[in-house]
Amino acid sequence: MSRIVSVSVPATSANLGPGYDALGLALEIRDFVTAQFTEDNKITVEVTGQGAGKLPTDANHLIAKTIIDACKAFGTEVTGLHVECKNAIPQGRGLGSSAAAIVAGLVLASELTYARASEDELLQMANAIEGHPDNVAACLLGAMTIAWLEDDGKANSVSMNVHPDISPVLAIPQTELDTHKARGLIPESIPHVDAAFNAGRSALLVAAMIGDPDFLLEATEDKLHQPFRAQAYPESMELVAQLREAQIAACISGAGPTVIALSTSDQVALASEIIAKSGFTAAPVGVADEGAIPDNNDVEPEAD
Repeated sequence: MSRIVSVSVPATSANLGPGYDALGLALEIRDFVTAQFTEDNKITVEVTGQGAGKLPTDANHLIAKTIIDACKAFGTEVTGLHVECKNAIPQGRGLGSSAAAIVAGLVLASELTYARASEDELLQMANAIEGHPDNVAACLLGAMTIAWLEDDGKANSVSMNVHPDISPVLAIPQTELDTHKARGLIPESIPHVDAAFNAGRSALLVAAMIGDPDFLLEATEDKLHQPFRAQAYPESMELVAQLREAQIAACISGAGPTVIALSTSDQVALASEIIAKSGFTAAPVGVADEGAIPDNNDVEPEAD
């Protein structure tokens, strides 16, 4: 068997209210993944933690599939592979579990083949798999990211540090929601006045997140996607309303149904209390200043 490579990847919250398919925030909930080539011509995946017993344990696992496809792109055919996943990111909750799997697979493939792909190369590959760059950019780069596509489909992203007084609290439900179903609820077009509203709020949100959290409540207003998706997660939208009534900036995390409260440090206790009373799991979480963290040290496997 070959050397073992590893990577840790953070959870991400996309959109943050008005920044649909553009804004992302990396969070300090991490999946830890190791991989190595094997000589047994088998593709095996071990999963512990979130998704154990539900996720595929063969080549159909998203990380394994991503590694195999990326290695081929890097010039290496994979015949045997073993992957171990220690998952902490909740699955199907709007916290970027698929983006984390994709980024993990790409980084591991780059390390296994010594391709040492650049961040830009990894971003292009991740966007091609995921179909939108907001989560994968935040997972790859860390902190808060703004992602956008050029006319030719090329993905770009910039990462910036978040104001130190911002202390997110997640409200995690027991239910899951398929991202494709959630995206299908959004209409093809919206009125110009609503588009202008979201453009202004998105710009304000960047200023609030990096410079002045006092504007967070107004900055997280949205007319582009959350109103249309409300039918898919009414309990989550009700919680968003309760938090906002308490002057806590709250919105749906990604495609939902998790709610993210962009609390300031003095609001964490109140946000956690409101969340717990609503039947959700309250999870205060730090912003992940670093995105995907590979372990470049060669770890020799034990002799058989």
